[in-house]
Amino acid sequence: VHEEDPIITNNFRVDGAEAATGKRKKNAGVKIAALCLACALVGGAVGGLWLSGQPLSVAALVGFITLAGISVRNGILKVSHYINLMRFEGESFDQKMILRGSLERLSPVLMTALVTAFALAPLLFEAEQPGTEVLHPVAVVIFSGLISSTLLDTFLTPAMFWLFGRKPTEALMDDKDAEAL
Repeated sequence: VHEEDPIITNNFRVDGAEAATGKRKKNAGVKIAALCLACALVGGAVGGLWLSGQPLSVAALVGFITLAGISVRNGILKVSHYINLMRFEGESFDQKMILRGSLERLSPVLMTALVTAFALAPLLFEAEQPGTEVLHPVAVVIFSGLISSTLLDTFLTPAMFWLFGRKPTEALMDDKDAEAL
């Protein structure tokens, strides 16, 4: 890697001077997605375990990890879509752009949630069957967490981007060397 070439790693952009000092600039989208993840885990997954009377187990923790991946991916893809609408399609940072981006990302998010819910349905409804005692807590966590994370991704991510995303997005738009997100 040449010294003037930026290093792109895990939603961080590290330039030569930043690589030498170890300082990194975080993307605002990652922070917004992390907030939605926390709400999804607490609101949906823990609530699902409590409502179903399941204890917190290793199997439930596996469900938390799966839910975290789905939730964070959906949030990052939505924020990335907003930025790409502004960068490549000339949209300005306004409510119209956020509504357009949210509606364009709604179908993929709902399809992910619905297909996952259909796949988990046998594990949710056949909890007493032999072999499902380990997988039932996983299904409860993922299913209940998907409900809350999908709702939060639909409503909270656009609101958080509207409130906190303007300044970092404008800085990103001013950086002509930034890569596509």
